[in-house]
Amino acid sequence: MDVVMVLGLVACFIAAALTVPAGFGLATMTTPIFLIWFEPHQAIAGVAIVHGAHNAIKAQMLRQHIDKKALRRFGWALLIGAFIGALLHLVIPSDPLLLLVGFALVVLPILKVSERWSKIQLPEAEDRIGGFGSGFMGGLTGHQGALRAMFLQPRLPDKSEYAATAAVLALVVDMTRIPVYLWNDITVLTDQTLLLLAFVVVALIGARLGKRWLEKWKRDDIQKGIMVGLVLTGFIYIREALMALSSA
Repeated sequence: MDVVMVLGLVACFIAAALTVPAGFGLATMTTPIFLIWFEPHQAIAGVAIVHGAHNAIKAQMLRQHIDKKALRRFGWALLIGAFIGALLHLVIPSDPLLLLVGFALVVLPILKVSERWSKIQLPEAEDRIGGFGSGFMGGLTGHQGALRAMFLQPRLPDKSEYAATAAVLALVVDMTRIPVYLWNDITVLTDQTLLLLAFVVVALIGARLGKRWLEKWKRDDIQKGIMVGLVLTGFIYIREALMALSSA
């Protein structure tokens, strides 16, 4: 096991722990790591598998805090959006897909911050739009959390309820998009099987540490740090994609 791989696994472990109290960010923080070993389509599929395992254990650990009313408001639109986004993911070439991921990483955190500045309280009827939008972005690029948080967090001020419900909603997206990804290309499971398994294991362990942090750390501080990282990563992706497209 080389140094880069060890650092990647450590980074995944930390990201998995941080995103339990934050409520989002695992896919965004681990996608750059996966891009070291996989091309963009494979990376998004691999991250989806890690993301799904992480959300499954979060939902299990926090199951007593799940808000079923929020699930009903978001769930069906989320599923439809995830399926449509995953289908589009199959037909978009790698460089434009990386560009879309980059824009998502820049725009979604800005939307989240602007929502705080404006103090806008979105009506509950708009949860269907938020559900569809976050599901669509999750299926297309793997980055669903910031948009979902913009709609979900004002409804669930309790940290545990928010974390538990967000985990279930994210799992709905993961369970929708993963079969579509693998139906198109199963090589993410066969090319680097042990590496993918290692990422799943450290993500599950990280989730258990994150549960301890849920009550101790301020969620807002973690989210701010994650969003800064998202925006910086997004600009890097945009630069790389534009360079690749311009030289093609």
